[in-house]
Amino acid sequence: MNNSDYGPLAPLIGTWKGNKGTDVAPTADNSEDIPYHETIIFEAAGDVTNAGEQHLWVIRYHQVVRRTSDNEVFHDQIGYWMWDPEQQQVIQSLTIPRAVCVLAGGTTSTTPNGATQLDVAAEAGSDDWGIVQSPFMNSHAKTTAYSHHLTVDRNTLSYSQSTMLDIYERQFDHTDENTLTRSDSL
Repeated sequence: MNNSDYGPLAPLIGTWKGNKGTDVAPTADNSEDIPYHETIIFEAAGDVTNAGEQHLWVIRYHQVVRRTSDNEVFHDQIGYWMWDPEQQQVIQSLTIPRAVCVLAGGTTSTTPNGATQLDVAAEAGSDDWGIVQSPFMNSHAKTTAYSHHLTVDRNTLSYSQSTMLDIYERQFDHTDENTLTRSDSL
């Protein structure tokens, strides 16, 4: 097994740090922009075979996000990125300690300059790419849709993410974006 087995996920492997993040989060009466910094660690986790037919290459990750203002952790996420070479499909599974889990699927592409792009999405109620959450979250801060766009260009990783929420009696597009640098190659 070598990194090339991971297909478009191979460039993710390593430790990434970024301090240019912006979280646009809902409040009871409006929204707030929260500057943040974060670390994401991607580790090769090997391969799995499902039902003797599907073969996936798996990368495990852990993302820790801290407010710039006070260095307090306000988001901690664990999950997997998977590559299905036969279907040419990328898959992201994630869990956050608010009792929300997401299984998103999508595509990969390469930009003209050789950067790798990953795009995944999920919707509540979908049979294929869905969102599962606790009864409390369903009734107070329901996640209805999720999309994530990630680009890796050598030692730079950038992403934008949208999480549609039904919260405070309205629909809200909770967004996050950041640019990170590979810190394990410095």
